[in-house]
Amino acid sequence: MSNLTISLLVLAAAIIFALTVYASMLLFKLRHQTKMQKALTLEQQQKRAEKDLKVVSSLLIICKAMQEKQCDLSEGCWRLSVLIESMEYSLDSPNERFPAIFSLYNKISHMPILEERKKLSKKDKLKLDLERMGYEEELEAEIFADIERLIPDAQYHQQTLRDLTLSK
Repeated sequence: MSNLTISLLVLAAAIIFALTVYASMLLFKLRHQTKMQKALTLEQQQKRAEKDLKVVSSLLIICKAMQEKQCDLSEGCWRLSVLIESMEYSLDSPNERFPAIFSLYNKISHMPILEERKKLSKKDKLKLDLERMGYEEELEAEIFADIERLIPDAQYHQQTLRDLTLSK
């Protein structure tokens, strides 16, 4: 073999070695990025689960307060609707599973609260209160039936979320 052929073979081997080293470095970086991305995704899931765990605990407290008549149906439905819709790991089809809760919320959500309510005259407040109480009376039995379905769903969801948060 000539010196030129040997030199070309050595050069080709060096290039192949360099490319192999470079490819190995890229593969190592890709594996590291994938591992970091999985860790970040898991951390985000943990945070969402922890947030939802607090939401589910609040749901259960509100449901029990409504059952014990410590919370008005309107206020309870308003809070339950907002909490349920804020969950990342949502309960299955909440509008369909708990129609009375969402129905009452939809009927009263236009009513002013807090500072806006304070600006109303007594006559307007009374009119809105009568309208709200009418809706509560109309939907009371269905709301309590929704709560009876919501409590076990929330308790199951709570346990699932606890398992997620404990798997850190």
